[in-house]
Amino acid sequence: MSIVQPGILYIVATPIGNLDDITLRAKAILSEVDAIAAEDTRHSRPLLNHLGINTPLFALHEHNEEQKSAYVVERLQAGESIALISDAGTPLISDPGYRLVKAAHRAGLVVCPIPGASALVTALSVCGLATDRFSFEGFLSAKSGARKEQLHQLIDEPRTLIFYESSHRIVASLTDMAEIFGAEREATLARELTKRFETIKQATLLELQEFVEGDANQQKVEFVILISGKTVEQTDSLDGETRRIIELLGDELPVKQASKLAAEITGFKKRELYQYLLERKRE
Repeated sequence: MSIVQPGILYIVATPIGNLDDITLRAKAILSEVDAIAAEDTRHSRPLLNHLGINTPLFALHEHNEEQKSAYVVERLQAGESIALISDAGTPLISDPGYRLVKAAHRAGLVVCPIPGASALVTALSVCGLATDRFSFEGFLSAKSGARKEQLHQLIDEPRTLIFYESSHRIVASLTDMAEIFGAEREATLARELTKRFETIKQATLLELQEFVEGDANQQKVEFVILISGKTVEQTDSLDGETRRIIELLGDELPVKQASKLAAEITGFKKRELYQYLLERKRE
């Protein structure tokens, strides 16, 4: 007996890496609907082939979603059943689909979620940071100035912050995060989740920046970055001589180099000196 009903739009989560993470219900839905709207048909076809599914595919992405939404609604109103999938994970989470779902609701149609994998929740479950309250911020701006402004707006946010980031901007984003939130802010980097070279690393933002910057293999594919919310920080104050040394070095050298050298001279932690220089430069 078919579990698919006519005139329903199914929002179907697909694996984020390991193809065996498809749910039995998702597989059944994708097999039985009349058509599947995919973010990229070339990307989704291998998954369907792996599952032995021959359901017709058509593209629905950010560039044609407005036009295609009316087309999908018409097909649903005619009694067809259609599934929406993204390239990976749960649709609409930093992916297309919002306009279609809104149009379906406005037309009085049923929209049915078929839950499954999500990079956001997968990373959150293993990050080691507070999970009772969090804020998902998606992808930051590609431009440094706009990205820093977005981060500045979140500097006092007490909830765990979650970002998606691409390989092209991971080093720049971690650098900006360390500058804005502080080098010692605790964070977790999740990369290649559920895949062969999965990386889950918890450290300070400065340590994560250095870790990724120092290993080209850690700069590939897409990432989830999770940052602890702002807490009352208790740090040892720098004595006058240490301040004099770090300020003199900071006037002549890049922040990272100055803080490293000052740490060797004074015995203070490099991260604390790094943060002091960043705050001084912002004043």
